[in-house]
Amino acid sequence: MAETLMTARLRHFPSEAACLVVRLPLKPLLTALLASTATLVAMPAQAETDITATDALAGGLRIAPTQIIELPMHQPRVLKLDLTRTPDEIWDRVRRGFGIPDLDSALVVEWQAFYLNRPKFLRTVFQRGGQYLYFIVDELEKRGMPTELALLPMVESSYNPLARSPSQASGLWQFIPSTGRNFDLTQNSWVDERRDVIASTHAALDYLEYLYEMHGDWQLALASYNWGEGAVGRAIKRNQEAGRPTDYMSLEMPEQTRNYIPKLQSLKNIVANPELFGFELPYVPNDQHFTTVDVPRGMDLKTAARMADMSLEDFVALNPGYNKQVVHAEDDFLVVPTDRAERFRLRLSEYKPEPLRPQVPQSQSQLAAHRVRQGDTLSAIARKYGTSVAQLRDINSLDNSNRLSIGQTLLVPRAPTATGTRR
Repeated sequence: MAETLMTARLRHFPSEAACLVVRLPLKPLLTALLASTATLVAMPAQAETDITATDALAGGLRIAPTQIIELPMHQPRVLKLDLTRTPDEIWDRVRRGFGIPDLDSALVVEWQAFYLNRPKFLRTVFQRGGQYLYFIVDELEKRGMPTELALLPMVESSYNPLARSPSQASGLWQFIPSTGRNFDLTQNSWVDERRDVIASTHAALDYLEYLYEMHGDWQLALASYNWGEGAVGRAIKRNQEAGRPTDYMSLEMPEQTRNYIPKLQSLKNIVANPELFGFELPYVPNDQHFTTVDVPRGMDLKTAARMADMSLEDFVALNPGYNKQVVHAEDDFLVVPTDRAERFRLRLSEYKPEPLRPQVPQSQSQLAAHRVRQGDTLSAIARKYGTSVAQLRDINSLDNSNRLSIGQTLLVPRAPTATGTRR
């Protein structure tokens, strides 16, 4: 049976000497790649394309038959770490803390190829993640956890804190609503802490620690993070009953979970030795990127962004948990770049907060919950609570359709007492 042929290019490293082009059967070539110390380091000569987080999360990747593989004739130069010096960039610090056993499989090679064939996407996502990496790595080190977990948000959300999946997972770490509540992430009309960088990172690391303690194995812990601990537990039990191994590679699992750890491993390989792959990581200093500043209730993000001399888009990237772009809780804080915090505090000291809106209750204690029943309309609810339809829309972030669902909960002003005061 004729096999698909694949173009391969062999060259000496690290020089850019002439290349020998050969045509080899695809299957034996990949087998040789996986069996040797040679590494897949380059990709097809094709137009570079960007991809979305959803594309990057798709499973079932296969190497195209026209891809170019570059095999080193001699051992390539390997990046060496000097553990006696303080790392001056975050990638150096990340490499020092790698602790999850490496996964060696064909899927790792395929995902490596997938990412390296999209260098623009890869650089963009690494650059975006740079503003969060110091904080995440710092938290991992405090807990004694492997630092390659700092790369997990790239697999989950492409380091986009506003990412949302079809299953309603949200944030850098892609918590679904129920798991978010299990780890005390507040979700209401004002905030969604699944998107909050600080709160969601603490919750994700708590969850990963819990899963590792359950399994005693990081690969099984990661599979549980993606698939659910109950599903992984049942897969382990099936293998035990059948007398089969219970490691990650031996379990039957959905394609998404089967590709999950290979994605992380491929990113780990690229970060571990970018020179080998001909990829340049964006420079991210090993410095604290942001800090928190206490702000008064009623501070809106547009004003805060101006006070920090930042665009609203960049400011929201550090403060993505607000649903209404306004600080509603008492004793809250905003995240501000470290190099802008002093100037921000100075301007904040001169800030005279405006009321949110005259008609909006000034305290959460002045709000009550109203569960929508059959026949309820916004105008009827507004009359009942002595407020306006516009105020109800504002408090609950409703659109102009006036559409309500039976069982929906609305925040409403508390009804006045007989004396005219509020309860």
